[in-house]
Amino acid sequence: MQLSHTRPVTAAHFDDPNLVSCAGLVPIMALAEQSGLLALADTHLSVPTDKGSNAGRKIGSVVGGMIGGADSITDLGRIRHGAMGVLFDRPYAPSTIGSFLRASSFGHVRQLDAVASRLLCALAERTPVVTGIGTERVLVDIDDTIVEVHGHSKQGSGYGYSGVRGLNSLITTVSTSAAAPVITGQRLRKGSCGSSRGARRMIADTLAVVERLRTAAASQANTASGTTPAQTITATRHTPLVRADSAYFGYPAIGAALAGGADVSITTGLNSVTRAAIATITDDAWTPIEYTNALFDEDTQRWFSAAEVAEIPFTAFASQKKAHRIPGRLIVRRIPDLRPKKNQGQRELFDVWRFHAFFTTTDPADLGTVAADKLHRHHAIIEQVHADLKNSALAHLPSSRHAANAAWLVCAVMAFNLTRAAATLTGDPKLTKATTATIRDTIVTVPARVASSARKRTLHLPTNWQWEIPWTTLFDNVIGQNPPLTA
Repeated sequence: MQLSHTRPVTAAHFDDPNLVSCAGLVPIMALAEQSGLLALADTHLSVPTDKGSNAGRKIGSVVGGMIGGADSITDLGRIRHGAMGVLFDRPYAPSTIGSFLRASSFGHVRQLDAVASRLLCALAERTPVVTGIGTERVLVDIDDTIVEVHGHSKQGSGYGYSGVRGLNSLITTVSTSAAAPVITGQRLRKGSCGSSRGARRMIADTLAVVERLRTAAASQANTASGTTPAQTITATRHTPLVRADSAYFGYPAIGAALAGGADVSITTGLNSVTRAAIATITDDAWTPIEYTNALFDEDTQRWFSAAEVAEIPFTAFASQKKAHRIPGRLIVRRIPDLRPKKNQGQRELFDVWRFHAFFTTTDPADLGTVAADKLHRHHAIIEQVHADLKNSALAHLPSSRHAANAAWLVCAVMAFNLTRAAATLTGDPKLTKATTATIRDTIVTVPARVASSARKRTLHLPTNWQWEIPWTTLFDNVIGQNPPLTA
C-alpha cells in the first residue's frame, strides 16, 4: 500500500467531537445492561463512603474499558474520548475508578464474584455462549498462573513455582465440544501460595454454577419448543468432568468434585505408588494412539504411533483412611524417551519410556482408554484462556493493594465472558471461538461518526469494513428500539 501522491496528507487535528474509535462497545454494553450487570453491581456491592457510590456505573466503566482494550487504570480513559460521552451516560474518569477499586476489601471482592457468576447465568439465558451445556459432556478445568509484577510494593507478591515474582491467579472454566471456554470462577492469591490452595471451594462453587448455567441455557433453548428446562436437563443429563494437572491430585480437590456430582480426570505425577502400578501393566495391554508423527493404516484401521496408552484399576489415596479412598482407573500414556544422555557410548538395548499417568473416575463403557486420554489432553485449553487474559486486561495488575487487584481480576473475567457472549451473537463461526484480541479487532474497535436527528442517534461506520456482516448481526440481535445505554 502506498500513500496518495495526488492529494497527500499534510495536516492532522484531533478536533472532531462526533467520532468514536470503538463503536462495538455500543451493542456489547447494551448486552451487559440487558443481562443486569449494572443492576447486579448496585445490588450486591457495598463499597463504603462516596467512593462506592454508583457502583454499577463504575463497574460498567471498568468492564467497558477492558473490552475496548484497557489493561491499566490509566487506559480506562479511552472510554471518555470523542462522542463517548454522548453514547454513554457519565463514563467515569480513571482517577475515580482507581479510588473505587482501592476502597475495596476482600469481602467486596467476594460480592463482585457473585455479580460475575450471576452475569454469566444471565448471558447464558440471552446468548448461546454455553451451547450444549445441557445435552453434552460438560468439561470443567481448573488451573493457576503467575501474573508477573515488578517491585516490592504489590501486596502479596512473591516468588512461586515459576521463579517469577508475581501474584497467583486461579481460574476455573466451563466448556463443551460446541462452546468455547467461559470463566466460571476466579481468585487472586499471593504469589508464593501452592497451586491447590483453595481449589476445593473453587471446584464446589463452579459445579454449583454449572447447574445454574444448565437451567439458564435450557430456558434459552426451549422458549419456542414448549419443553420446560427441568424436563430437558433430566432427559439429557451428563456428568460433568473436572480436569486438572498433578498439582490438584489430592483428596480435597477430588473429593469436592465427587461431592458435587462430577467425575475427575487428574494427572497423578510419577511417585512410587504410580510407578509400581505402571510396572504391573503387561506388554500386550498397550494400544497405539493418534499422536505426533502418527500414521493411520486404512487396511487394519489402526494407528501406528510411538505413543501408546493402557489402563489398570487403581484406588487413589489407598494409604489414607477408608473414607478418602477413591476407586477408579489409572490411564497411562508412554512415549520413547529420545533425549540423549551425556557421555552416552551406545544406545540402550531396550526402549526407554517416558510415562504420563492420570486418574479418572469415568465409566469405561462411556469413555474408553483412548478416548479418555485424548479428552484429558484437551485440558490445555485453560492455559489458552490464561494467555488470553494476560494478552488483554490482565497484562498488568494496576494497584499496590491486593484487594484492588483481585477486583480487577473479576472485572477482567466479566469482560472476557461478555466479549465471548457477544461473539456468539455475530453469527460468524470463526468469531465464536476466537481470542479476545481477534474479537476486539473485528467488532469492538471499529471507528464511527455519531449523527443526531429527531432525538435519535445513528452510527456511521466505514464502508467496505471486512466484518460488516458480523457487526451488523450483533447490533441487530442486541439493539431493538435503541434502549438507553449506560457505562
